[in-house]
Amino acid sequence: MSEKKHEGADGIDWSRYPSADFFDEMINAKGKARPASRKIAKLLGDLSAEELESRRVAAESTVRDMGVSFTVYSDGENIDRTWPFDLIPRVISAEEWAHTAKGLKQRVKALNMFINDVYHKQRIFKDGVLPAYLIKDSKNFRPECVGINPPKGVWAHICGCDLVRDADGKFYVLEDNLRVPSGVAYMLENREVSKRVLPEFFETNIILPVDDYSTKLFNMLASVSPRRVRQPEIVILTPGIYNSAYFEHAYLAQQLGVELVEGSDLFVDEDDCVYMKSIAGLERVDVIYRRIDDLFLDPEVFHPDSILGVAGLMRAWRAGNVALVNAPGAGVADDKVVYAYVPKMIEYYLGEEAILPNVETYLCDDPEQLKYVLANIEQLVVKPANESGGYGMMVGPHATKKDHEEFRKLVVANPRNYIAQPTLKLSTAPVLTGPGVAEPRHLDLRPFVLQGKGIDVTTGGLTRVALVKGSLVVNSSQGGGSKDTWIVAEREVKS
Repeated sequence: MSEKKHEGADGIDWSRYPSADFFDEMINAKGKARPASRKIAKLLGDLSAEELESRRVAAESTVRDMGVSFTVYSDGENIDRTWPFDLIPRVISAEEWAHTAKGLKQRVKALNMFINDVYHKQRIFKDGVLPAYLIKDSKNFRPECVGINPPKGVWAHICGCDLVRDADGKFYVLEDNLRVPSGVAYMLENREVSKRVLPEFFETNIILPVDDYSTKLFNMLASVSPRRVRQPEIVILTPGIYNSAYFEHAYLAQQLGVELVEGSDLFVDEDDCVYMKSIAGLERVDVIYRRIDDLFLDPEVFHPDSILGVAGLMRAWRAGNVALVNAPGAGVADDKVVYAYVPKMIEYYLGEEAILPNVETYLCDDPEQLKYVLANIEQLVVKPANESGGYGMMVGPHATKKDHEEFRKLVVANPRNYIAQPTLKLSTAPVLTGPGVAEPRHLDLRPFVLQGKGIDVTTGGLTRVALVKGSLVVNSSQGGGSKDTWIVAEREVKS
């Protein structure tokens, strides 16, 4: 490295990077790159400020040219925005990821066993391991699913588990997304952008690939087909172009080579089978990867005025003639109160200790824990049980006294609907904030777990990053951005 760059006049000078306040994913408190990041940090440091800026602009142009966008709802309007992408990758060692993936597989296996138990014998409640009110008061428990046996016994085929690091550098599970988890298309597109604008970083085989996800997703969907046919008919069911995740729906349909359909494209016949209307005539559908919430799936069973779903779909599913991915009712485990009990589920169903710990969680329906939350609300993050996307929550240290009082009232009025957690010292990673300038920003990670005939975990996942200095909100709809996630082997992997 030249003396000019070492003085920080040109490219990134990592020795001046301010990483001491939080655990930083790339640079330690002494200004040195962590082992998995050394080669990448050096390559970034060797690029001039002008070259880095050129690559950043190229990344923005690539994202626009590829049409990578997301929809934000604002004042009654749907606004399409270009996907915000930061050039500097988030780096994790392959060794650490192997341990993390093992913990994710364990967690999703136990969650599927829990969901199946909920809709059948409910042993976990009868044995006193979990309180029965969790189901009685659950917004996502579907009585219509009781007694149903989905293909291969799997309910949550696709799970997005949100991971965070605290000050100790360990991964913690922040929440489980089991209804219609989104974001995987952005994970794949992030890698495509990286390959185009940082091609020399991929010359060796130390960055593990993610581009096999589409194949693994297709194989998982095919594995749960109730019909034994050589090529099962698979479709992706979307609410339509105005949905915030429509880009992902269309992207995945294209990648998998399957039809993207709306409710009006399907119907259930008298034989309780699902058919798709096509130019060639009617085609029987075996697997529906649905991106529609439970309550809009079937107007015969749920909202009678829904035009998004398909009348009779639940009949077809109950009869075992179609697989629904994820299964209706899987959201019973997608509840932040239920989340607090996942380590107990793992112990109960698998006889194992949880490999990945939960974030410490206070249940507001417990009188003692409620008392603590009300007394310490200024230091806590308070979340509603069934919201997502960062909505409806309050980050105590960043909120006003008025907000604190309002949330005290909300929690007291409906304690079952709220949990509280300590305000974590979320880990950071460098973000380009100017030509040759990198600053730390907080981030999380959403890996995706596929469960069908077997269980697969993505090599990394979707890293979301808070682009605003000091902010803990990483959601793109609220100003967050994204990074490519690189799982890095210490030596080149031979193909």
